[in-house]
Amino acid sequence: MQDTVKRIVVKVGTNVLTNKDNRILGPVLRELVRQISVLNERGINVILVSSGSAIAGKEILGDTKITDKSVRRQVYSSVGQPRMMRHYYSLFHDYGMRCAQVLATKRDFDPGKHRENMINCYEGLLSEGVIPIANEDDAVSLTMSMFSDNDELASLVAELLDADRLIILSDTDGLFTGHPDDENSKKLDEVKVDQNVEKYVKASSKKEGEGRGGMASKLRIAKGTAKKDIPTYIANGKRENVIVDIIDDKEVGTKFIH
Repeated sequence: MQDTVKRIVVKVGTNVLTNKDNRILGPVLRELVRQISVLNERGINVILVSSGSAIAGKEILGDTKITDKSVRRQVYSSVGQPRMMRHYYSLFHDYGMRCAQVLATKRDFDPGKHRENMINCYEGLLSEGVIPIANEDDAVSLTMSMFSDNDELASLVAELLDADRLIILSDTDGLFTGHPDDENSKKLDEVKVDQNVEKYVKASSKKEGEGRGGMASKLRIAKGTAKKDIPTYIANGKRENVIVDIIDDKEVGTKFIH
């Protein structure tokens, strides 16, 4: 597969980057960067869409006196964002690579100058061998026009940059026919966009700071992206070598195709 794959978008969720106590996991970040370096050596461009800033900020600030939920999120993300970038900067440096932060709001994807400007920024970074790390610009995003979650942002970035693959890393091995912990449920290896698999998904309850996207959102985004002829995967980000294995066509995660 890798001969045809030149550019991929990898989205890593908060649940992948944190433990049950909502603390950022250094080894998971390191393994993520290691895999990106492997693909970089093969000449594959990787754009990383990383969650985790709100949790990273909450870890520093703890509970705040701010009662407005959206302001609280802005504050947590604004504090956590440089912390996440410091982690990434240091890890990419260890692998002889450079990274950059690209913060976007939803309006940046509207046709026009904002969109062209963002494409130029990404293409400029990639031409210099720099790994773009994308996230929502929470500090200035208006609640009514926020991305539903970083899965949506990743899909828009994949479309914007004509990516060959979108890989959504979650804390489950893919889409199952029931609850992943149920011994009777099976993992679906491949899903076509017109298949009715929504019936397998149950709503999840998430605590504040844990990220906005559940499996229902991932499924919607995966199908929507696959419809645009970008094969999309949902896979377990805590599984060793998961990104490289997907690019090497191993049966990992659930693949969504048109």
